[in-house]
Amino acid sequence: MVKQPVNQPSPGYQFFIFSILSVGIIVLFNLIGLGVCIAVYGLGFVEQLSRMDLSNPQMPQALYTLQLISTTLPIFLAPFIYARFILKQPAEYLKPTFRFNPLLLVIAFFIMMSSTALIELLANINQKMVLPHWLSGLENWMKRSEEQAQLITKAILKMDTVWDMLKNLFLVGLLTAIVEELMFRGVLQTIMQKLTKNTHAAVWITAALFSAFHMEFYGFLPRLLLGALFGYFAAWSGSIWPAIWGHFLNNGTAVLVTYLFQQKKIKINPDDSHTFTAGGYVFSTIIIIILLLVYKNIASGKKQAANINGEELG
Repeated sequence: MVKQPVNQPSPGYQFFIFSILSVGIIVLFNLIGLGVCIAVYGLGFVEQLSRMDLSNPQMPQALYTLQLISTTLPIFLAPFIYARFILKQPAEYLKPTFRFNPLLLVIAFFIMMSSTALIELLANINQKMVLPHWLSGLENWMKRSEEQAQLITKAILKMDTVWDMLKNLFLVGLLTAIVEELMFRGVLQTIMQKLTKNTHAAVWITAALFSAFHMEFYGFLPRLLLGALFGYFAAWSGSIWPAIWGHFLNNGTAVLVTYLFQQKKIKINPDDSHTFTAGGYVFSTIIIIILLLVYKNIASGKKQAANINGEELG
């Protein structure tokens, strides 16, 4: 029988503490990352980056360095420090256990592959979003931010060799998946579960925070769906690894398709937003729902067996 901590802070206070910790660590490592880039690439790097001048041949490498230090590392440290040293409950808040049915990884694979059409539909809906006239200033800022994010992404995903592709699979695919899942499906979703006492509410609230965190407003809806899928993977399995696997599949597929398109190995443009038909959108939705139900049933069976074994041992 698992003992509940006696002096655990309230969920609302946990969210406040984790938010302050995360912001502080991210700000600190942004400054460190900027300092490292200035020391290595020169002060002109900052000026070029502020103008979004990505013509410097050293810029992609500088962006990699900045990404690792100012984003990847702090997003890992915040949940790790919080779960390990503040609450001292890494098992509950990071969910690193491998005690889940491996078949869940197979089902998660097919869910992610089936989600492509629905993600495209949500992206198309999102792109047509128009704010009221009195919010035109906000809308213009959102569009500029989106354009800048796309330019940086294109610079990072410019791949001339297989090594470039493998490097992006590791950084953009695997590392990003691990650290973001530890933060969102690990710590934040656990806090939201305690706060709402409802799995669906916890999953979707965390998914909304996950999507908003990326500051890409015209990609909010598709990223919201992805966050929800990752959330159910973690919530129903009790482990962070199916969510990391799903996240890696999404990011890694984007990297691989982009590389193959750049090398003219395939004709599918990853930036094309009209690949599927209406029938494809409906089919995608139905398959995802069915596979999620299968995933939940298999995960529930594993948990029931574990509970029975635990009772017999007790």
